[in-house]
Amino acid sequence: MWRALKTIFYFSSKASSCCIVNIKQMKAAVFHKMGDIRVDNVDDPVIEDPKDIILKVTSTAICGSDLHIYDGFIPQMKNMTLGHEFMGIVEETGTEVKKLKKGDRVVVPFPIACGQCYFCQHGLHPHCENSNPDHYGPEGDVTEGKGGALFGYTDLYGGYRGGQAEYVRVPYADVSPRKVSDGLSDEQVLFLTDIFPTGWSAIDWAELKGGETVAIFGSGPVGLMAQKAAWLQGAGRVIAIDPLDYRLEKAEQVNKVDTINPDKTDAIELIRDLTDGRGADVCVDAVGMEADRSFLEKVKSVINFEKGTSKVMEDCFKAVRRGGTVTVVGVYGTNYDNFPIHRIFDKGLTLRFGQATVQKYIDKLVALVEEGEVVLNDIVTHRLPLSEAPHGYDIFKKKEDACVKVILNP
Repeated sequence: MWRALKTIFYFSSKASSCCIVNIKQMKAAVFHKMGDIRVDNVDDPVIEDPKDIILKVTSTAICGSDLHIYDGFIPQMKNMTLGHEFMGIVEETGTEVKKLKKGDRVVVPFPIACGQCYFCQHGLHPHCENSNPDHYGPEGDVTEGKGGALFGYTDLYGGYRGGQAEYVRVPYADVSPRKVSDGLSDEQVLFLTDIFPTGWSAIDWAELKGGETVAIFGSGPVGLMAQKAAWLQGAGRVIAIDPLDYRLEKAEQVNKVDTINPDKTDAIELIRDLTDGRGADVCVDAVGMEADRSFLEKVKSVINFEKGTSKVMEDCFKAVRRGGTVTVVGVYGTNYDNFPIHRIFDKGLTLRFGQATVQKYIDKLVALVEEGEVVLNDIVTHRLPLSEAPHGYDIFKKKEDACVKVILNP
C-alpha cells in the first residue's frame, strides 16, 4: 500500500545546515468535533517506551462506545484517532517486550493495563493505576478521577490513539495482546477485543446457577454478545428487548432468543407474564445513556445537566424479580436526577456495573472460539475499507441499511 510522506525541514546548529526529514504517514479515522469523523493522513506511531509494540492493523470495528464520542456524550476537545476494537500483525517491538515478536498475529483488549498494579493483580485491568496518569483517581467523577486508559477513547481515558488506522502503538505489550491461530479469520476473533468479553461480563457477574431467565435490554452488538454468553453460561430462557425490528430479527436469527419490541407492547408486563409474575432472574442493560428519548426527556436532561437518559437501566430495575440481579455494561457518563434507589432497596437487588474485565476472560473466550463453541462474526452486517469510515459511522449512528456491526479494513 502506498504510504504518505510528510517532509519537514530540520536545522542543525552543529552542522550549520538544514536537513530534509521524511516522516511516514498513515490513514486513520480521526474525530474532529461532534458528528465529524474524517479519514486523515497522520504520523505513524513510534515506539515510545521499551514495553511498546507497533501493530499493523488488519481489521478494526466501529463500536457503540465510539458513538458516545461522535455524539458528544463523552467530551473530546482535540482531534483523536478513534477505535478500541482492533487486531493485526506485530510490526515492531520495544527492547523489553519478551512475549511477542515481529510477525505475530494478535488481538488486543480495549483496556490498557500495566499488569503490575493492585488492580491488575486482582483481575481489574480497566482500573489500572498506571495507564492513565493525567486523569486517574479514586473518585470516578465525571471529568476527573477516571479509571485506567482505553484505546482511542478521549483524553480523559489516557489520550491514546486508537486502532481505526493502518498502525497503532500498543503499550505494555506483554500484558494484554493475545496471539491467535492463523487457522481463524480476523472476523472470527476480532470481537474478542471488546464486545464478546463485555457481553460475557454482563452474564458472568450475575453468577448463573443454571435455568435462569435472562432479559437483555438492547440488541446491538453488545446485547447480541450477551445473548450468546447467557446461553453458554446456562440460562434457561433468554429474552431480547429492542425497539428496532431488524435488530430483533438478527437476535432471533443468530441467537434463537425470545424477542420483545417495547414500542409495540409493554415489555415489563410481558416479561412478568413470561415468568409467573415475578420478573426475570437477571436483567442486562446493554444500551446505556444513549437510549431513545422523547422531547420532554431531552428537555429534562438539559435542565438537570444530564447526558442522555437512564431509562433503560430503570426498566431493568422494574423487570427484574425481587432478589434478582441487574448488570449494566451500557456506558453512563453522568449523574441522574430521581434515581430510583427506593426500588433497588425494596426489591433487594444486586447490581454490577462497569467496563468489561477483558484480560480476566480473554483466554477462556479465545478457547471457546477455537473449539467452535461460539460464533461471533454472524452479527457483522457491513464490511468497509477504512477510507469509508465516515459512511460507516453515519449508518451505524442513524441505524440505516439494517446496520448492526461495521468492520473496517485498513
